[in-house]
Amino acid sequence: MIIVIGSINLDLIAKVDRLPSPGETVGGSAFTTAPGGKGANQALAAARAGASVRMVGAVGRDSFAAEALALLRDGKVDLSGVAETHASTGTALIMVADDGENIIAVVPGANASVVPGDLSKAFLKKGDVVLLQNEIPLATVDAALDQARAAGAITVLNTAPFQGQAAGFLDKADYVVANETEFDLYGEALSLQGRDRAARMRDFAGKTGRTVVVTLGGDGVMAATPSDFLAVAARKITPVDTVGAGDTFNAGILASLHEQGLLTKAAISGLSKDAIHNALALGAKAAAVTVSRAGANPPWRHEIA
Repeated sequence: MIIVIGSINLDLIAKVDRLPSPGETVGGSAFTTAPGGKGANQALAAARAGASVRMVGAVGRDSFAAEALALLRDGKVDLSGVAETHASTGTALIMVADDGENIIAVVPGANASVVPGDLSKAFLKKGDVVLLQNEIPLATVDAALDQARAAGAITVLNTAPFQGQAAGFLDKADYVVANETEFDLYGEALSLQGRDRAARMRDFAGKTGRTVVVTLGGDGVMAATPSDFLAVAARKITPVDTVGAGDTFNAGILASLHEQGLLTKAAISGLSKDAIHNALALGAKAAAVTVSRAGANPPWRHEIA
């Protein structure tokens, strides 16, 4: 089972011709609401890709909670680990321009109340896969990595959003997934060596024995393991909305490794270059479908066959 420990939001989305400059007001053409949060997005994407998924997180006792959880319920995600709190349900205020680019402000609300004590709801066991992000308290992320390792589970840490303190526990995750900006910032924090990003990725993988994946937007994705390095080109599409692309990519990687029978502790230490390439390619294909339509709306497995 994939256990996602992370954020659950309701996205409030305004469509605009272009993103505003500081202090500028721009007109909008449409307003919508949609379930969101990096944790919930990744849980939904993994479930739609065919995995069994449990969500661990928190929502408020407010009118936003039901809508924030609606797609997870429809996707048959196990919500027994989702608590109701007196804080408001997390929200993300999003502006999306005609070219698909966006800016986002996140109000964590109930997500800030996900504490290490809540991790018992994950029911971690050997062979599980734990997927984490940095939209819940970092102490909880750190504790989850420790508890997952003790249980014999595999861990995947999506480093978004960047938080400098997270640099101290990146090496606890079996897989680290970052976008190019996040990786460069963590590289500075960790004093990684190398004249370019690829070299610094190799340095991280070599020093930690972990696999690091860095997404490059329209330029594709790169991955470094302790013994290999590879790159996969992006699929050429015209984006409609880039919200949720990274979350879908992460879930696509896991779906591919699961289908290849490689989501085990024994397998991850010796993944072949072909296996990694297949996983990155499926993640990129899934993300391409997501950005081709409005909202964080990940594809079902048959859409990325």
